[in-house]
Amino acid sequence: MADSRTTSWTAAWELLLPAAAAPPRRRGRVLQSALREAVRSGRIAAGTRLPSSRELAADLGVSRGLVTDAYEQLTAEGYLSSSRGSGTWVSGAAQAAAVREHRRPVAGGAPGTGFLPGSPDLALFPRAAWSAAHRRVLARLAHSGLGYPDPRGLPELRTAVAGLLTRRRGVVADPECVVICSGVAQAMTMLGFTLAGLGHRAVAVEDPGSPEHTALLSATGLTAVPVPLDAEGVSPAALAASGARAAQLTPCHQFPSGIAYSARRRLELLEWARATGGLLVEDDYDGDFRYDRAPVGALQGLDPARVAYAGSVSKSLAPGLRLGWLVIPEQLVDLVVERKRTMDLGNPTLDQALLADFIERGDYDRQLRRCQRAYRERRDALVAALAEHFPGTEVTGIAAGLHVIARLPRRYGPQARFLERAARAGVALRPLADFAHRPDRTPGPTPAAHTAPGPTPAARDDGLARARDDGYVRLVMGYAHLSPARIAQAVALIADAGAPGLPATPR
Repeated sequence: MADSRTTSWTAAWELLLPAAAAPPRRRGRVLQSALREAVRSGRIAAGTRLPSSRELAADLGVSRGLVTDAYEQLTAEGYLSSSRGSGTWVSGAAQAAAVREHRRPVAGGAPGTGFLPGSPDLALFPRAAWSAAHRRVLARLAHSGLGYPDPRGLPELRTAVAGLLTRRRGVVADPECVVICSGVAQAMTMLGFTLAGLGHRAVAVEDPGSPEHTALLSATGLTAVPVPLDAEGVSPAALAASGARAAQLTPCHQFPSGIAYSARRRLELLEWARATGGLLVEDDYDGDFRYDRAPVGALQGLDPARVAYAGSVSKSLAPGLRLGWLVIPEQLVDLVVERKRTMDLGNPTLDQALLADFIERGDYDRQLRRCQRAYRERRDALVAALAEHFPGTEVTGIAAGLHVIARLPRRYGPQARFLERAARAGVALRPLADFAHRPDRTPGPTPAAHTAPGPTPAARDDGLARARDDGYVRLVMGYAHLSPARIAQAVALIADAGAPGLPATPR
């Protein structure tokens, strides 16, 4: 045996010793596992000749048959090779896996102090009610219910969701046109593949808008075409010029600007869809959270044949549940359901039955009311904190949703330096510019604004705020995941951070 291979076997010897100490019934499995790992990790190098079964059995104090079985098993798996008269060798089939350092999840800013949009308060998840629903559902679920589910979703959940959306969002929802999916992300992916299969090459997206939607559509082979907004919503003229026959929208509470599409704009977009044979894809990501009056009804209710509607429980319960729905025009149902079937064979049955029970018993409505109260209080806390620490800040998009747009006066700019200041304070922020699809401009329609009181009121934007170094700081500030006290503390941290060249915050 070559010296290097002898060294290899010697170095791996200690890995086999636990087999001798294992209980008799487990010795064979322990020996096989130890040998397999030694070869896989490279502790026993390829080409190393192993001791005969008689020798290894004597050294370990185990039966020869146990060693023979281990050699035969690993030979069958490809780790070892043997031939009559030449012994047993380590084959070259197994490659040592590279050892990677475990990476921690990337998080922006100090824990709990970021104003990054998109996150609900996970502490509001109704654990007791959800646990009770779990026990009820598991007790009554038939054995057959644990088989492969209908890819459309459980009939009882589709019926419950259809009733919920009709009652709360004004959606025209036939349970036969409802598909249960793993959140809005999967809904967009399924629609993207379906549209691509029908010959679509592009989908219009709001600018500014969600970068995640653009990435999802691109992954299905479609080109996302940014279409600018004005104060009423997506520009119909720009949409017509885009060449797309489908458009993804957030009409009830546009992300990130916070505007609600006007009634006139809704009709103009529906006329475009009817004239072109196109499809409007409505993402109702936070439509239940309206604070000044009843929520604006979904666009889908005006023309179910031209609007696909997507929603989920990510903001009302928790994104980790991965439960959502897609209400689709009847002519697309079969195509979307087949796409769902090939993607994952359907969502977990027990989770669907749980949500159906939760909706039917009224627990979901109670949860929405609880969240709405909490989030209104947090919105008010953020507006008040900005007024105190950054007087003259103009806050828009406050009527609904889980975030606001804050435009700070010029004296707090330039924006890049302000963001550095926040980072030093351990507070994560995202500027409005991050949500622009085009690098040459920073769009931002301005709805009715709430201006924080202060000695120097900021001039209001007129229509679309185009890219310019005008000294203003424009931020998209999510607040739902922070308590009122934490919100006040985080804004104060930014104000107290200070930096060379930045004015002190009036106190």
